[in-house]
Amino acid sequence: MSEQKSMAYEIRVVLLLGLAYGFAFYDRMTMSFLSPMVQKEFSLNNAQIGALGSGLSLTWALGAYFIGRWSDKLGVRKPFLLGAMLIFSACSVLSGFSVGFWSLLSTRVLMGLVEGPFLPICLAFIAAASPDHRRGLNSGLVQNVFGALLGNALAPIVVVWIAVHWGWRSSFFMAGLPGLILFFIVWKFINEPARPAPLPAGEKEKGGTIIAMLKERNIALCAAMSPLLIGTLILGSIFMPLYLTGPRGYSNETMSWIMAVTGLCPAIGAVIITSISDRIGRKLPMIVGATITAGFPLAAIYYDGPVQIMTAIMFVSYLGIGMFPLYMGVVPAETLKFRNIAAGMGIVVAIGELTGGVIAPIVAGWLADRTTLETPLLIAAAMSLIGGFVCLFLKETNPAVLARREAAAGVATA
Repeated sequence: MSEQKSMAYEIRVVLLLGLAYGFAFYDRMTMSFLSPMVQKEFSLNNAQIGALGSGLSLTWALGAYFIGRWSDKLGVRKPFLLGAMLIFSACSVLSGFSVGFWSLLSTRVLMGLVEGPFLPICLAFIAAASPDHRRGLNSGLVQNVFGALLGNALAPIVVVWIAVHWGWRSSFFMAGLPGLILFFIVWKFINEPARPAPLPAGEKEKGGTIIAMLKERNIALCAAMSPLLIGTLILGSIFMPLYLTGPRGYSNETMSWIMAVTGLCPAIGAVIITSISDRIGRKLPMIVGATITAGFPLAAIYYDGPVQIMTAIMFVSYLGIGMFPLYMGVVPAETLKFRNIAAGMGIVVAIGELTGGVIAPIVAGWLADRTTLETPLLIAAAMSLIGGFVCLFLKETNPAVLARREAAAGVATA
C-alpha cells in the first residue's frame, strides 16, 4: 500500500470509528441529560438515578475486559465492532419504551455490556492504522473529539430539544438511528486490522491475564487512576444537570447549553493534550490534565457570578479531560507493545468503571439524598486531584521521546 493510500485509509478509520464511538457515547449520555424529566415521571430518587448510571458502568466494565480479551484471543476485531453497533443502537430505542425504573435499568445494562469493549476495539484499529507520531492524536480524535462533540456538545442540545418538543421517549428513539446507519458504512469501508508482527527472537510474549498485565507498572497505574478519573466524569455527567437545575435554579434549556459548551472541552483538550504528548511525552500532559479537571465541579459550586463566566471557568478546567485517551488507550498499547491491547485497555476501563462508574454514583447518590447535591461534585473534584497525583509515578512510553533520550544518553557517554 502506498504512503498516500495509507494516509487515506488512516483518515477513513479515524473518521468512521470516531463517528461510531461518538454516537455510542451519545447513546450513553442521553440518559444523563434526560434525568430530570425521567426522574419526575417515574418518581425516582437520587440513588436510583445514580444506579441507572452504575448499572451501565458495571456491564461496561465486564464487557470491556472479557469481550476485549475474547477479541484478542480470536485475533479479530471487526465482527465485535459491528455486533456492538447493532446492539447498543437497539438498546437506545428500547430505553424509550421503558415503563419504570427496572425496565429502563435493563436496557442500560445491556447497552453497557456491548459498549464497554467498543472503545478498546476502536483504539486497536487506530493503533494498527496510525504511525507513531500520530497515534496519540488519532486516539484523542476518536475518543475525545468525536465523543465530546457528539456525546457532550451535540447531545445535550438535541436530546433536550427533542424531549421538550416531543417527549423524552422520542429522544431515546432518535439516538439509536445513527448507529444503525453507521453499521453498514463501517462494514463496507473498514478492514480487519493486520495482526502485530512477530516478536524479536528471544523476547517473550506478554501474558494476557489480568494478573500478568497488572504486573506492568504502567498498566497498574493506569488501572489505579481509572476509577478516579472515570468517577470524576461519571459523577459530573450524572449530577451536574441535577445540580444546575436544582440548587443553582437554572432551566432545563440553560442547563443543556452549559453542558453543551463544556461538552466541547474534551474535544479541544484532546487535540491539545494528545498532540503535546506526541511531542514531549505522555506523562506531563496527563498530570496537568487530570489536575485541572477538578475546577469543573468546583466552579459550579463556588462561583456566584454570571452564568457566562461560570461556564467559561468550567470550560477551561474541563479541557483536562483531553488526557483520557492517553491513560485508556495510548499508554497501555505502548506499554504492551500492541499485543493483547484490547484486553489491556479493557482492564483499565473495567477497573475504572467498576469503582468510579458503579460504586461512586451509588455512594454519591446515597450521600446526596442525606446531604446536598454538592456532595457528588465535591467527590468528583477530589478524585480528579488524586488522579493527577497518581500520574506522577508513570513511566514514559512515547517511542519518539524514548528514542531521543536514548540517543542523548549515548552521546553523553561517548
